[in-house]
Amino acid sequence: MRPVYYLGIFIPAAIALELAHASPVLIFTAAALGVIPTAALMGTATEEIAERTGPGIGGFLNVTFGNAPELIIAFFALREGLHEVVKASIVGSIIGNILLVLGAAMLVGGWNRDKQTFNRTAANAQSAMLLLALAALMLPAVFQLIHGGSLPAVGEERHPFGSEVEDLSMGVAIILILSYLAGLLFSMKTHRSVFNPYEEEHGEEGGWSVRKATMLLAVAAVLVGLMSEILVGSISEASDDIGLSEFFVGVFVVAIIGNAAEHWVAVLVAAKDKMDLAVNIAIGSSAQIALFVAPVLVLLSYVVGPGPMPLVFNGYELGAMLFAVLIANFLTQEGESNWFEGVQLISLYAVLGLVFYLA
Repeated sequence: MRPVYYLGIFIPAAIALELAHASPVLIFTAAALGVIPTAALMGTATEEIAERTGPGIGGFLNVTFGNAPELIIAFFALREGLHEVVKASIVGSIIGNILLVLGAAMLVGGWNRDKQTFNRTAANAQSAMLLLALAALMLPAVFQLIHGGSLPAVGEERHPFGSEVEDLSMGVAIILILSYLAGLLFSMKTHRSVFNPYEEEHGEEGGWSVRKATMLLAVAAVLVGLMSEILVGSISEASDDIGLSEFFVGVFVVAIIGNAAEHWVAVLVAAKDKMDLAVNIAIGSSAQIALFVAPVLVLLSYVVGPGPMPLVFNGYELGAMLFAVLIANFLTQEGESNWFEGVQLISLYAVLGLVFYLA
């Protein structure tokens, strides 16, 4: 059994601490650690399924199930009206996948190799989708500023916006979802061969059956949902007790925990020199968060929680997304990577962490 699964002991521990009304810090820590083994299980199961498909479909399956913890965590935060925490976790997922996950994959995968190569066409298509998402996610903030409004401040749970901004956000959300669906049609049907060039090599020996992998995915999703509800319920008090802002916790702590599956699998496959799948997971996950998860949360906010959640981010979040997406586009142009590029990505992530910590 993999060592990460031993952290499963924190699942019943988190439940017991929650029922006992223990310290919020203990509850938060136990729930956070409890998410990790379930996320790793989801990642392993999707990797098994990916072995029978290809880097395109495999990457899509991995990021879809890998982003499930993030979506579930955000849903419970949305229900509590923690709009800025939700947006912080969205930004944290986008920059975390581009800078931390891709950086770690390049570092580990390229450490004993001169370079690694990946499908430039597929990577550029994902990066282009990210650029579209970046523009769409920034324009509501531009609209808000031009019309005399202000951006959310660090530490706010909810910022007052006008109905025009809320309507604009709904329109942007619908367009982004339609664009994401068009991207799926492009990668899964009309240009399937570009994203899955090695389908004949799959179907490797051993591993789990599709039925077993699917059942374990379902079990992991239920456990992630339970841990996420406990996690979100303790985030406000725990962050105050620890001395960290909800902003920093949302962008970095919650995002890292929610994306544990991508972290695990992307680095694992990069070490096996499967850089196509690693890049698909890292860039594809960010694209899915920006083009699908964020818009879905905007639409859900109309029926869950105290009110609609406009897609207006604060200045720190906008700057972080801008730099991360531009760097992703730059690094995918050549279709090759090395360990030093990974170090650079992780270094920028550390700088952003310092800035957000002091914000």
